[in-house]
Amino acid sequence: MKQLFTILLVDDIEQNLDALSLMILDEFDVKIEVSKSAQDAIDKLMKKDINLILSDIQMPDIDGFEFAEYLKGIDKIRDIPVIFITGIYDKDEYQQKGYDVGAIEYITKPINNALFTSKLRVYIKLFEDKIKQENQINKKNEIIIYQSKMAAMGEMINVISHQLKQPLNILSLYCQDIKSSFDFNEINEEFVKDFDESTKFQIQFLSKTIDDFRDYFNPNKLKKDFSIEVSVNKILNLMKKQLEENEIKVFMDIQEKYIYGTESEFEQVLINLISNAKEALVENNISNKEIKIKSLKTDDSIEFFIEDNAGGIAHNLKDKIFNPYFTTKEKGTGVGLYMARLVIEASFGSHLNVENAQNGAKFTMIFPKERKEVTLD
Repeated sequence: MKQLFTILLVDDIEQNLDALSLMILDEFDVKIEVSKSAQDAIDKLMKKDINLILSDIQMPDIDGFEFAEYLKGIDKIRDIPVIFITGIYDKDEYQQKGYDVGAIEYITKPINNALFTSKLRVYIKLFEDKIKQENQINKKNEIIIYQSKMAAMGEMINVISHQLKQPLNILSLYCQDIKSSFDFNEINEEFVKDFDESTKFQIQFLSKTIDDFRDYFNPNKLKKDFSIEVSVNKILNLMKKQLEENEIKVFMDIQEKYIYGTESEFEQVLINLISNAKEALVENNISNKEIKIKSLKTDDSIEFFIEDNAGGIAHNLKDKIFNPYFTTKEKGTGVGLYMARLVIEASFGSHLNVENAQNGAKFTMIFPKERKEVTLD
């Protein structure tokens, strides 16, 4: 459905509103809203998407100048352009006052139709160009989100493969052992009991890993209060093999236990940040590799940190790492951190920032204490 340019006409005289509406609709395919007072106009501006305001100056209670001045104090509507149309305040001093209070145009009556429509055409064209640009950005974001999902799946498959190799190797050894034991007549009740317990343990581990993998890519975007600690432990268990192989110690200090949002999306961000920390520690040949994970509650937010001791991020790269397609890795996609920030901001109403701490990079997520019902399209 086409998004129409919407104009709010503000005038206390109904005939003026009708005449101006007819003049505009005769030339343009736009949507018209009307208000007979400044107060009613403010109510409409707060509830509807308005792209341009055409306001009379002489009105009861609040005049046009006061109306425009008032708009500047409200963040949501302060940037909506205002055009004054007046048949009385036609002196230069009034025009100057109009521009001083933020009007972009000052039109006096009788209105020059050709000049008026040419001015409107400019603002409508700017609006249409903005919509086209936003659509292009949305399409690019859709591509980036798709690529990020593929990259996240690749990372997760890599984690799963590490987790599955060990129990599969152990099961393989048990299978070889049972053949050798049979050949040498060593199978007895104790051997069978040990075989039964050990293989069941490995199979349960495999089953749990597969369940975690399935949950990680669950398309259900249900928002709820969930445990930070449970999510962190789930990802650390999935990455346990990689962390152990690279002798990385993880220190946890989870003081604030719960946040509100989509658990699987939070875990997607976790696995990205922990994987990046692991790679930085390995690439920089850090001897005592450490990752610290912490959460705490402040007066108005919940703060969550992931910090490593890999030396930090180069100053010239710190402002770039969240840009789409920026990567320092030979086979990197450059969408991981961009997507992580996008998810945290869009889905949690939060922020993902980075700074260099004493010994390495420190990623911080600031979650609101109050629930924010936001969705990621």
